[in-house]
Amino acid sequence: MKKLTFNYLRVSTKIQNTERQLDNIPCDRQFIDKASGKNTERPELEALLRFIQPGDHINVHSIDRLARNLKDLRQLIDVITEKGCSIQFHKESLHFTGEQNAFQDLMLNMLGAVAEFERAIINERRLEGIAKAKEKGVQFGRKADLNRYDEINRLLGEGLSMRTVAKQLKCGLSTVQRAKASNTLLD
Repeated sequence: MKKLTFNYLRVSTKIQNTERQLDNIPCDRQFIDKASGKNTERPELEALLRFIQPGDHINVHSIDRLARNLKDLRQLIDVITEKGCSIQFHKESLHFTGEQNAFQDLMLNMLGAVAEFERAIINERRLEGIAKAKEKGVQFGRKADLNRYDEINRLLGEGLSMRTVAKQLKCGLSTVQRAKASNTLLD
């Protein structure tokens, strides 16, 4: 059976692109996820792990593209190498084949810890920004659609149940509950 080469690319949001990752690195197939690296539940990563066969090779731009925490990173590398495949991180110049290499393990642990720390700092800054914005009165979430609330309350007034109204207007039960609560506040 022919040994295949795969490129795994990941960006965190749908508006980001993968152009800077693995540019000019030839492969037989690419797997691209547009999802956070904070967990391993990513459709393309899962497909890649199901698809690989012994002897295959995986290219990844950098460690943080595969995982944002050290435990997941180690587990993913173990899964890949236990299947008889190799994985290469191009930015860090690390290549794992399943053979013991103390220096590479040390580098992986240090760089993986840095990626995990970076993720924690990003999250901490995000939460600080949200708190500051709330102090200034910034409202988060979608604004209530008052016209829809009027329609919901009209149907509720006709005696329809909250579930029936939600189904009829193709909205969530919680939306109907909020509309009803806002109507009660206005009375």
